[in-house]
Amino acid sequence: MKLLVLNGPNLNMLGIREPEIYGSVTYAQLEQFIRGCAEQMGIQVQVKQSNHEGVLVDAIQAAYGVMDGIIINPAAYTHTSIAILDALKAVSLPAVEVHLSNVREREGFRQVSYAGMACFHTVMGEGIEGYRTALQIMKEKLQNKN
Repeated sequence: MKLLVLNGPNLNMLGIREPEIYGSVTYAQLEQFIRGCAEQMGIQVQVKQSNHEGVLVDAIQAAYGVMDGIIINPAAYTHTSIAILDALKAVSLPAVEVHLSNVREREGFRQVSYAGMACFHTVMGEGIEGYRTALQIMKEKLQNKN
């Protein structure tokens, strides 16, 4: 089982950016956490982060025919990027959306998730543990598919 774990803008600033919302874990620690969880579950992961919408779209497109699914934290692009939505729909891979915070309890402009429209599940408000949850949900989905 091979999954792309894709992280959007400003996640590289974890540990610095609004720690009262996002916690004190750095992006390097998050990436290590994701890899460790995936290894425990017998999942191969490719983890990427970019602040650039086109790079995220390219990564989604590159997953076609190579990856079994996508776990995506589109960050601020959640609420603005139809391009990411269209890329997820184009590749037709199962996708899970992840957010460190509970966006439902935040500003009004964060209530729309374009990327989420192409995902079969959303995990939010669990901090970095949400990635473990997303990996488990994806694993179950892919195992039940076969």
